[in-house]
Amino acid sequence: MTKDKEPIVKSFHFVCLMIIIVGTRIQFSDGSEFAVDKSKRGLIHVPKDLPLKTKVLDMSQNYIAELQVSDMSFLSELKVLRLSHNRIQLLDLSVFKFNQDLEYLDLSHNQLQKISCYPIVSFRHLDLSFNDFKALPICKEFGNLSQLNFLGLSAMKLQKLDLLPVAHLHLSYILLDLRNYYIKENETESLQILNANTLHLVFHPTSLFSIQVNISVNTLGCLQLTNIKLNDDNCQVFIKFLSELTRGPTLLNFTLNHIETTWKCLVRVFQFLWPKPVEYLNIYNLTIIESICEEDFTYSKTTLKALKIEHITNQVFLFSQTALYTVFSEMNIMMLTISDTPFIHMLCPHAPSTFKFLNFTQNVFTDSIFEKCSTLVKLETLVLQKNGLKDLFKVGLMTKDMPSLEILDVSWNSLESGRHKENCTWVESIVVLNLSSNMLTDSVFRCLPPRIKVLDLHSNKIKSIPKQVVKLEALQELNVAFNSLTDLPGCGSFSSLSVLIIDHNSVSHPSADFFQSCQKMRSIKAGDNPFQCTCELREFVKNIDQVSSEVVEGWPDSYKCDYPESYRGTLLKDFQMSELSCNITLLIVTIVATMLVLAVTVTSLCIYLDLPWYLRMVCQWTQTRRRARNIPLEELQRNLQFHAFISYSEHDSAWVKNELVPYLEKEDIQICLHERNFVPGKSIVENIINCIEKSYKSIFVLSPNFVQSEWCHYELYFAHHNLFHEGSNNLILILLEPIPQNSIPNKYHKLKALMTQRTYLQWPKEKSKRGLFWANIRAAFNMKLTLVTENNDVKS
Repeated sequence: MTKDKEPIVKSFHFVCLMIIIVGTRIQFSDGSEFAVDKSKRGLIHVPKDLPLKTKVLDMSQNYIAELQVSDMSFLSELKVLRLSHNRIQLLDLSVFKFNQDLEYLDLSHNQLQKISCYPIVSFRHLDLSFNDFKALPICKEFGNLSQLNFLGLSAMKLQKLDLLPVAHLHLSYILLDLRNYYIKENETESLQILNANTLHLVFHPTSLFSIQVNISVNTLGCLQLTNIKLNDDNCQVFIKFLSELTRGPTLLNFTLNHIETTWKCLVRVFQFLWPKPVEYLNIYNLTIIESICEEDFTYSKTTLKALKIEHITNQVFLFSQTALYTVFSEMNIMMLTISDTPFIHMLCPHAPSTFKFLNFTQNVFTDSIFEKCSTLVKLETLVLQKNGLKDLFKVGLMTKDMPSLEILDVSWNSLESGRHKENCTWVESIVVLNLSSNMLTDSVFRCLPPRIKVLDLHSNKIKSIPKQVVKLEALQELNVAFNSLTDLPGCGSFSSLSVLIIDHNSVSHPSADFFQSCQKMRSIKAGDNPFQCTCELREFVKNIDQVSSEVVEGWPDSYKCDYPESYRGTLLKDFQMSELSCNITLLIVTIVATMLVLAVTVTSLCIYLDLPWYLRMVCQWTQTRRRARNIPLEELQRNLQFHAFISYSEHDSAWVKNELVPYLEKEDIQICLHERNFVPGKSIVENIINCIEKSYKSIFVLSPNFVQSEWCHYELYFAHHNLFHEGSNNLILILLEPIPQNSIPNKYHKLKALMTQRTYLQWPKEKSKRGLFWANIRAAFNMKLTLVTENNDVKS
């Protein structure tokens, strides 16, 4: 992202702290794999069951009163030991003689009064502060701690050469606890510190500042003072104390923590520091007491670059706001931060100001702040985060007289857009705008600086980015996370967009052509949206897979299906749907083709098997059977009237009438022939069915002529159907002439089946063999039957 053009050096104090913190973090990172936390356990001694490979051990906030060699000797790999906030009164450093790797030792906030020295050379961090030492607990052996970075000490009295044993060491940080420091009135002590980059002095939290000790440091870069309680009477004592400490040219960073003072004394401290070499002045937890009146302040030439005040408690309720605000607004410095205070306003400087950076976070400023203010001509960065701003239009007007303004942060307010019909007015120099955590809607895109490069709109109420918005051709970074957007914005109005953050929205069907329209995209964060894993999403997932993983932040873990339920929680990269289910045209073509093939297949089968013919026959047979069920019982008893029904082709009638019928009737076998037994007036099909049902047997004279007769095939079909219906063996097949298999039509598959499954009698051409043929015919009628004649006579 574009670098925030904040202070040239945002906080030198931060740099000073990092010097000592980095060393501490190294110790913890080295031992993180073998760290043991025994803090707040109510321990009265060091546990004996600690792992032998322990590297980091925290036993702070317990009740341990003493340490012995046996407590530490088995922890040969120990590097970090925290024993702060215990009850240790005496310490013999020889208890650590077997801990050759020990680098970090914190014994602060105990009851130590005396230590016994021992040559330990591995310490980098040694904290003996906030104990009950009368004098500084310095051993001559400390002079051998060549790697020592941090040294914390306590004392009730100071002597000039107390720190002589460590004077040659290049310490990064010295912490002196002077809470219990006491000296008789009108007496003065001194302390010389040769080499230290940061000096932190802690005084008594409730006592008025009265320390008169001369502390000199040759190479001091950072100075921190904690617990300063001032009034108009002892203010000069404090300034005199500062005189020696701020004498050196190397002091760049000065920090006051927990300071209680009158307004008059605070202004005097500012005036004292104004000509000093201090460049960064930080005040944390400031309490103003008694009264606030107008004070004279001479803004002479100063090296001070930045003043930061965080958390002001004002115990003065009736005062002149002009007296308070004027001191700050007229300062001839580059950077001013006043945050977490009850300030309701800030004055516009009377003359063109030197301010380049203003930070008024967490105040109670309203939309009238800097209204018609034309003196902030050099202002580059303005932070009004967490205030009471409500109208974005007025915020824009505020900037029009700030020609150098590049960065504006008005996040965490109650800003709304769309109240005014006219276009918003902005200074054209703004390139970074933070509007996050407000109440802005879609209309905000009609009220933006035209040359903006970085825009933060996360955590608002935006539902969509209007199609017709002012083209932000310079916009490179857009953050619209935590809104209600339903789609990824294309780059039609943002031709230079390269960074997009749109996670935690309502994007369900992202546009498939997003990456095609945003060719300059080098980073997108769109995870944690309720993606609907349907066909429309396939192209988007495909496009993401073709983009470098460094471009799509959080891919694939933050990109999951939310709908349908069966896919919920599935990673988008694992989501797949077939082409057939997503391509409607292909699906329709496939269905039509399948139905067409099926229709052709069914039609072919119907033609091949003559299915309509069989359906017609079944229908007729069923109707005949239904009529038969309605015939009275006395009529049913006349059903068997013939021994056999003969089915033959008319072309074979000569053989049937001259050979077959005479022989059967000679054997007293009653024959049913269609020409003499069909009932006039009934349909042929009904006559066929009736004759078959009134005959015990059905004789079929098979020949090539039979095959060609459709009526013969009907008779065979019904006779075969009756065979299965009655469960009897009532078919007699006589092969009059050979029938080639290939001459039988395909639709006569029953005839083919019967000829392969059943035994048939073949009419012999030789007369000598016909006796056997007739014998088989007689055998087929081997049962003695009782037939019912038309006149109800019984005939055996």
